[in-house]
Amino acid sequence: MFVLVKVSLLTIILSQVQCAPKKKSYSEIKQCDIGPLADEIASYDTVVKDIIDYVVSGPFKRKTYNELAKFVDTFGARPSGSQVLEDSIDHMIQLTREEELNDIVTEELEVPHWIRGTEKVTMLEPRIKEIDVLGLGRSVNTPPEGITAEVVIVKNFEELSNLSNKDVDGKIVVYDPIFTTYGETVVYRSQGASKAAAKGAVASLVRSITPFSINTPHTGSQNYDDNIKKIPAGAISLEDADLLRRFYDRGEKIILNITMSSTYETKTSRNTIIDLKGTDHPEKLVIVSGHIDSWDVGQGAMDDGGGLFVSWAAPVILKRLNLRPKRTVRSIFWTAEELGLIGAYAYEEKHRNESHNINFIMESDEGTFAPLGLAVAGTQEARCIIAEILKLFKSINASTLVEDDSPGSDINVIIKNGIPGASLHNANERYFWFHHTEGDTMNVEDPDELDLCAAFWTAVAYIIADISIDIPR
Repeated sequence: MFVLVKVSLLTIILSQVQCAPKKKSYSEIKQCDIGPLADEIASYDTVVKDIIDYVVSGPFKRKTYNELAKFVDTFGARPSGSQVLEDSIDHMIQLTREEELNDIVTEELEVPHWIRGTEKVTMLEPRIKEIDVLGLGRSVNTPPEGITAEVVIVKNFEELSNLSNKDVDGKIVVYDPIFTTYGETVVYRSQGASKAAAKGAVASLVRSITPFSINTPHTGSQNYDDNIKKIPAGAISLEDADLLRRFYDRGEKIILNITMSSTYETKTSRNTIIDLKGTDHPEKLVIVSGHIDSWDVGQGAMDDGGGLFVSWAAPVILKRLNLRPKRTVRSIFWTAEELGLIGAYAYEEKHRNESHNINFIMESDEGTFAPLGLAVAGTQEARCIIAEILKLFKSINASTLVEDDSPGSDINVIIKNGIPGASLHNANERYFWFHHTEGDTMNVEDPDELDLCAAFWTAVAYIIADISIDIPR
């Protein structure tokens, strides 16, 4: 049954930005003793093999990839608040119904709709050069003639704080941190504009948050401090940032003209919820999820089309194989993740009184390259159980457990309340090469790796939903 439910969104949510994930630590989860449960989990080895065979070499082979390709080719980028996003949601609903899964609910919520317009940066001194730029989410506009000002370059917030306000006032601040991890480096994108404005800067640019570039700027969300004047904010490529740094270190004066425009309003979108009801405890949930929206650049194939489709595939595969676990497997397609986890916050608010029924929650939003295991948040006892389950996936090299108190993005909104969960740990060393760029296309996706992810995701969800005990909190 398809139901439409309306949810009003608190204005404060619009100011939220994606939480930067904490650095992951690898663990072998030593000294685990889960008693007879270990034998029970081991008994699922045949089910795991059947699911993997069905997806990797059987009738479902390349189904996930082919449907993702059709989806991406049809809709392309799916920005928050856009009509194309809503059309893509309708497509996923119809695709699911074609698999005779009809327990589908959508929940309406208000989302930001930010549309980039003109974006141009020209270096006027020490020589004339066009600088490729992408505005950051919800950036304010420059005047029509742009902003022309001298540049100050800093590597980090400490360098900025050591400058006097006089040194920064009326200038453009360029942050050029070297990428270490996303969690450590993304703060210069998300917080840089307001920190620069507090010192009197008239605009802010950031070296794109990536370890690799072919002159490709990376966009992303940023958050203004409501108590500080809002200034235009954009991202430039590694190559151009490093060029500016070389000029700066030689003591040469750098003058840029920045012209940026955009529009901003609020629209209505939907979270999409698909249930494969459990046989014994249908009220209890094991959730798999990915977000359906994307940035306006690229095609949203990797971020997060792959995560969306492995989460769509899980209940589909289980139904096709007539595998009904004791608990409900719920697939959620989050909306408006990119501009601040808006869908996740709305879901958590609406379902807060039912959170005791969430047994485990999973999200794939860091690539669907070859699966390696799970990054898990929860108690040590919970991690021991998940580690035991992962032993069943040694044949596809997906048995690693990573201890991470903040896995994923959307699910952190729910995990922070003490609910155990995990994100897909995969061989995503190249993920941030393409992240939030025009390069996020189907060329990034590998059909065989996507099959492995779909099989892994489905089998893990099934076992957690079917074993005799709930995952402890």
